[in-house]
Amino acid sequence: MIDLYVYYKVRERDAAALAPRVRALQAQVARQHGVRPQLKRRPEARDGLQTWMEVYPGVGTDFPARLDAAANNADIAGLIDGPRRAEIFTDLTPCA
Repeated sequence: MIDLYVYYKVRERDAAALAPRVRALQAQVARQHGVRPQLKRRPEARDGLQTWMEVYPGVGTDFPARLDAAANNADIAGLIDGPRRAEIFTDLTPCA
């Protein structure tokens, strides 16, 4: 299992239009894949841009590709500034 973090820039003027699309995307993948997604943003904006982050904890290694396909169908690309960037993290195993 992995934790997937997807972050991107959002123009402040597009934030209100983007939020329901991202929430619908997350609701869809939650139903289909049994995940509990989170949507976060940095508290400050810089140069008219907000930074948003989608968090998908405890997903399978095949999930990032499935999320990419769902995001492409969600019609959000026109409301973000630049690419969606994904980072994968795993739990540290305790030392013996």
